[in-house]
Formats: sequence, C-alpha cells, structure tokens
Amino acid sequence: MEPDCKRRKTDEPRGVQSWEVLPVLSERESQEITLMPVYAAPILDKKEACRLVKEVSAVYPLGDHPHLKRVRACAALGSSHPLEMLLCLASPTDEQDEVPSLADLFPEGRVVLCGLGEPFLTRVPARPPLTRPQYEEAARHWPVSFHENKHISQAISGSLFTPLQKAAMQSHMELALQAAKRGARKGMRPVGGVVVDPASGMVLAVGHDCRNGPNPLLHAAMVCIDLVAHGQGGGAYSYKDYPACSFLQPDGSPGSSSVSSDGLPYICTGYDMYLTREPCVMCAMALVHSRIERVFYGVPSPHGALGTKYHIHRRRDLNHRYEVFRGVLEEQCRSLVDPLETSHSCGSW
Repeated sequence: MEPDCKRRKTDEPRGVQSWEVLPVLSERESQEITLMPVYAAPILDKKEACRLVKEVSAVYPLGDHPHLKRVRACAALGSSHPLEMLLCLASPTDEQDEVPSLADLFPEGRVVLCGLGEPFLTRVPARPPLTRPQYEEAARHWPVSFHENKHISQAISGSLFTPLQKAAMQSHMELALQAAKRGARKGMRPVGGVVVDPASGMVLAVGHDCRNGPNPLLHAAMVCIDLVAHGQGGGAYSYKDYPACSFLQPDGSPGSSSVSSDGLPYICTGYDMYLTREPCVMCAMALVHSRIERVFYGVPSPHGALGTKYHIHRRRDLNHRYEVFRGVLEEQCRSLVDPLETSHSCGSW
C-alpha cells in the first residue's frame, strides 16, 4: 500500500513543474493492516475495570502484542455496557467454533468474573502501526499504541520538502534526464543519474548507463558511484568516450582522478542520488555499500529493488539504510522508456 499523497497547493517557484515526491517506505510501512482473532468481553461495571485488567493481564499477558490496548470504549450506540476488554488471543480455527464461556477461558478461578459479561470473538491489528495511515486504519478495529515518526508523516502528507527544495530537485533530475538522452545517442539504455551533496547543493557527478561500453554491469547508478569514487582519488573505469559522464573535485573543479581521498567521506556518505529510473537489486545494494543518504527516482521499474519488487533500502538485516523517494519529473522520466524494450530491461534503466 503506497501512501495516498494528495497534491499540496503551494506557491511553487517559477519554472517548477507539477509533480509529487512520494516516499518509498519499507514493506511493513507500506502494507495493509492485518487482523487476528481475539476473545473480548463487555465490562458491565466500570468500577471493576482496573481490577479486571490487572487480573486478566496476569492470566493472559499480551507480551508479543504490546501495541494492543486492553480496554476500549464500547463502540455500539445505546449499549448497556460502557467498556469492552480484550481477554486473550484466539486461533484462526476458533473462528469456526462456538465462543467459549468465561468459565472455559478462566477455569482455575484466578479471575473474579464479577462485572464481566459474556465473551465474543472479534479481530484486532496483528502488528503495531508504523505510519499514521496504518494507525488510523488499525484504530478502526481496536485501540492501539502508536509512536509517530514525524519525518515519515510529513513525507506521506507531502509537506516534507519546501517549494525551493523541490525546485532544486527538479534541476538535478533535469541534469539526469539530459545525461540519459546523451547516453541513448551513444547506444546506451536511456537512464541518467546525478549525485548531489545536499549540504552545499553541489552536483558531484553526472552519469548515464554505460553497460554497452566498458562493462555490462555499468548501470547508471553504478556509473555515478564510480564517478564519485574518481573524485575521491579512486574509481575503476574510464569515461573518456562518454563526455556526459563527469565528476567534480571536492573544490568544485572539473574531475581528474589525482585527488587524494584523505579527509573525504566514504564514497557517497551523506549524498543524494537522482535516477531517472528505479534501480535494480545490484544497484540498490551498491548504494547500500556506498553509504548513500537518499535516492530520488523518476519512474518505477518492473524489476526495481526500491519499492517495486524489493525494499532493499529499508532491510533491517543490512548494515546501512537510506531514504527513497519517487515521482520527481515522473512524466519526463517515463518518456525515456522504450515500451518495446521494457520487458527486456533488468530494472535499472
């Protein structure tokens, strides 16, 4: 479930076109709320609520589901009881059976059942909500705890970036589009990329797909990473035959690979990359290893690894994670794609 980010009407700087920046969240953050069955019961006497919560929690703790609140206000209008309590989890097979009695659920008398009504089966959120849309959906079924990430909420609502920041994003993606077109004229896949230092706004590298040139693995993202490495005194490939692929020294001068890497960040640490198309698994992992900070891409790819088929940027088992946004100049980026070749692409072009 990608968040439904409504277009925000802002006073965009002159020349900024109409497009949306959509966050590409993790799989957990993107999916629908899943429900699981539980047994609940009405609290007939509100004065007994605190005692009942304490005693029931001792018998049936919710250790694996701390996001669930034990008690909710009765949702039914005109109900004879004010509150309802979650008693315990049920199994999926229990949904086919008759609801057990209180005596069946608490056979050893460890709970004084005074003030508690007959159990009923209901469904509650199985996992804690991670975003506000998930929270709002979950709360319609049962009260849950929610620790909001304001940054993610702003991204989903479309308020994370200012109009001036969007103008800069457009400028960077336009450079990537130009590089993609120049690469296509040399027989490469029409994908371009740009690396930017967001602290200074400086463009550090501009590149395009070169897989039909020095190495078949030189997708646009790989070229951009290699160009940044050139600017730090490294780099593995020569781009003398591809003038659209260029990099800058840390002092802003045109690139040559004689600079020492002393004192520079590790390849792409803290940098942003703009790509006209969602990268493949290989490129997404290269971005992990190069320590990129954020990736902005124009259009999804059928085999893309940053939101379409995988969410590599948010995997908890990797030692680096980065933010991803899509939609920057989406229509212009989409126009680069040859529909006849889409089925043969490997996802990064």
